[in-house]
Amino acid sequence: MAVSAMAGIPALKDIHQQLKSRMDKAVQDFQANLASTRTGRAAVTMLDQVRVDYYGTPTPLNQIAQLTTPDANMIVIQPWDASIISEIEKTLRTSDLGFNPQNDGKVVRVPVPPMTEERRREVVKHLNKVLEEHKTGVRNIRRDGNDLIKKASKDKKISEDEEKRSLEEIQKLTDEEIKRMDEMSKKKEAEIMQV
Repeated sequence: MAVSAMAGIPALKDIHQQLKSRMDKAVQDFQANLASTRTGRAAVTMLDQVRVDYYGTPTPLNQIAQLTTPDANMIVIQPWDASIISEIEKTLRTSDLGFNPQNDGKVVRVPVPPMTEERRREVVKHLNKVLEEHKTGVRNIRRDGNDLIKKASKDKKISEDEEKRSLEEIQKLTDEEIKRMDEMSKKKEAEIMQV
């Protein structure tokens, strides 16, 4: 993106940085969701969104156990505290990831079955829902920015021309971030549908 017109206006500099930062966080969150989306091969990132009740606190699985993939169809979870092994198994069973974990008292083995055509379509549908949620988040950030700019114009902190340029710049930033998420989504969708 070209140099920001908003960044050059003292009254809008903070607004621009704040909007850019919030939109980047939304895109990063979407990227994290993509990484944890199942594609048919076992990957420890598939369990990134799983939170296990660890002494009353929902804790990310990778913070209470070592996760490994010994082969393309298996994830092995070795908790550092053996007393939570049944809680890990229960959490995985009740998650919407479609796994059937088994534990032997020391580790939890999570077989990753090959995805059926129907399951692939379900995953893509879920992916599109997550994409829409994140697009809405970016649009809400745009709305907040537009409100701040209109308020600055109303309070005579910026001119009408600066307001118009700033609103156009926010729209352009919004379009770029949504396009980035669309491209990531298309790539992931192709990966999911590949047999």
